[in-house]
Amino acid sequence: METLVLFDIDGTLVTGGPAKDAFGLALERVYGTTGPIEAWEFSGKTDPQIARELLREAGLRDADIEAGFPGLWNAYLVEMERRIPREPTRLLPGVISLVDALDRAGSAALALLTGNVADGARLKLEAVGLAQRFAVGAYGSDHEIRNELPAIAWGRARAHWGVTFAPERVLVVGDTPRDVECGRYFGARTVAVATGRFSRGELSEADPDVILDDFSDTASVVESFLR
Repeated sequence: METLVLFDIDGTLVTGGPAKDAFGLALERVYGTTGPIEAWEFSGKTDPQIARELLREAGLRDADIEAGFPGLWNAYLVEMERRIPREPTRLLPGVISLVDALDRAGSAALALLTGNVADGARLKLEAVGLAQRFAVGAYGSDHEIRNELPAIAWGRARAHWGVTFAPERVLVVGDTPRDVECGRYFGARTVAVATGRFSRGELSEADPDVILDDFSDTASVVESFLR
């Protein structure tokens, strides 16, 4: 193993699903408000960050927000499990071919770096048959600040594979400028893919090392990852 590839989930590997509705229902159930959820920007943020921002806007204090987090995640996951069979996430173009090709290459370790809480990530990936393809990861349930997640994922990857991946051999892959920012914070290489809500032009302003329209051209994507 020479390269550690850290994949974001929403907008990078999958799209769709019931997460926003489940999140809103859980907020209402636990806190009695969703805050301004319909107008809020979720992209590239951790689940705890999103909840805190919404609830602060609704006038709640941080201490009260944090006290409700265990109940919030439980309610959210219950709603996700109930809804996702009839509203599953969907794979984005080229994802399975890319994961298969990276596995065949033998030099890449595949892991996750996502703002989702861990069980939310599992549910989204199980819906598309990807949950077993990533041995380790870092999640919003590990840290509210996304920039702290690459180091967590790196440490778990080192423990799992017994390899100390050099930062320049770590690749953070995501669909938002925040993914690029957190990769750069760690000293990793960054790949931005325009399969989420940000255009190629918007992503280019974040100055990633590689910009892709999607993962459809498997051979060229693998080459850009493993160079």
